[in-house]
Amino acid sequence: MASKSSKFLERFGYDVVLGSIAAFYVFMTPYTKVEESFNVQAMHDVLYHRQNLDNYDHLEFPGVVPRTFIGALLVSSLASPAVLAMNFLHMPKIYGLLAVRLTLGCIILSTLRFFRLQVREKFGRQVEAFFVILTAAQFHLLFYCTRPLPNILALGAVNLAYGYWLKEKCYAALNCLIFATVTLRCDILLLLCPLGLELLLTRSISLWKALKCCTLCALLCIGLTVFVDSIMWKRLLWPEFEVFWFNSVLNRSSEWGTHPFYWYFTSALPRSLLAAYPLFLLGILLDRRVLPFVIPVLSFVLLYSKLPHKELRFIISSIPIFNLSAAIAATRIYNNRKKTFWKFLYLIMLGLLLISLGCTAITFMASNENYPSGHALKHLHKIGHLGNRTNEILVHIDTFSAMNGISRFCEHDFPWRYSKEEEIRVEELCQRNFNYLINEHPAINGFKCLSGVNGFSRVRLQIGFPPILLVKEPKVYIHRNVKHSDVLSRIWPGCF
Repeated sequence: MASKSSKFLERFGYDVVLGSIAAFYVFMTPYTKVEESFNVQAMHDVLYHRQNLDNYDHLEFPGVVPRTFIGALLVSSLASPAVLAMNFLHMPKIYGLLAVRLTLGCIILSTLRFFRLQVREKFGRQVEAFFVILTAAQFHLLFYCTRPLPNILALGAVNLAYGYWLKEKCYAALNCLIFATVTLRCDILLLLCPLGLELLLTRSISLWKALKCCTLCALLCIGLTVFVDSIMWKRLLWPEFEVFWFNSVLNRSSEWGTHPFYWYFTSALPRSLLAAYPLFLLGILLDRRVLPFVIPVLSFVLLYSKLPHKELRFIISSIPIFNLSAAIAATRIYNNRKKTFWKFLYLIMLGLLLISLGCTAITFMASNENYPSGHALKHLHKIGHLGNRTNEILVHIDTFSAMNGISRFCEHDFPWRYSKEEEIRVEELCQRNFNYLINEHPAINGFKCLSGVNGFSRVRLQIGFPPILLVKEPKVYIHRNVKHSDVLSRIWPGCF
């Protein structure tokens, strides 16, 4: 029995470590934000509405650009047995959200495992171990790997491409990137082009065979996404082409904010890599084998820097390769730690890892407070049954609240009904028949504030312990129509 346990830990121990951290993030912060809204709602609708397309959320709230259903269909299909069991047991739909997020995390970590095994084969077990240590000490990769963003769905295909690249199966690597580009996230093209160019220049592939292989793969992927998404969107559609046109040709993404060219290198990469950031640069100098893998990925970040609108999640696909380079540097430092100069580097590395753990803890605590409307709706479900509930309870959720934690998975069945109707002025809400509001405004005419929910505001440094404080302030408020007097005499926290 002991030998079986040791064999299991030897084969899957690293996966258990990374999976446990990712699962911890899921259970502690189950709610999702606006960036994840399309895939979250799509997964909900596939699981709960099935073939009834008229009830799907995306037809009522299509968003700025259309997105593909391929990722949502894959994750929902794998999660469906668990969700069916939950429905049979009459469990709240929020557990369905946990199921799809855990399923997505298993997919992404399985592809990361494939990449990690190739790291072991090419660079050794010590590099593999430090790769896991650095990944576990970082916050963003494991936190985001369960979040249904298009970037994360594409990350799965990119991890496979990295693994095939290390195995020197170059055509398979290119096909994985083509699939990700055509169906899931068009900006992976910025990684596909530098990688393809390097493979051609190093004669790892032939131009003619690459054209035949990649063209066939691209046509099949286009056919797949057009077929699936035209049915789901009820019009002829290639989603990622429209996204490419919107973001790159029209440059409309800059309407959501811009950053300077160097932002990824001075903000996003330091925050996401932490201790691995200086180590990955050192790894390039210490081992020439890693340079061919870093150059295309670094080119990907440089090319993406030309786009004015920047977010950390856009370049999350670069983290595994940068962690590989950092793991190589960490291994070299560890193996030479008894030598005078290397001992100094070893102490610096240990200090950086401790700082990384501290930064990860702080970032997690801040992120945990970043979904106030999800907590507000959960609180409303607890207090909303205080009166007579033979009639429907109509709840209006404003745009801010819908963007910061609420999805269809958070909703309950009868007597609850929900409205996300937009462009209703605050002054007009009292003229509607809403029983409750979840709203960013603390005072609304015709309604009484029942509770305020805090959210993360900023980090404050102070002299003393703890040296870092997370400042929270009310972000979302629960209001009740004053025409209903059964709970108005109670004292509710967080209101004025």
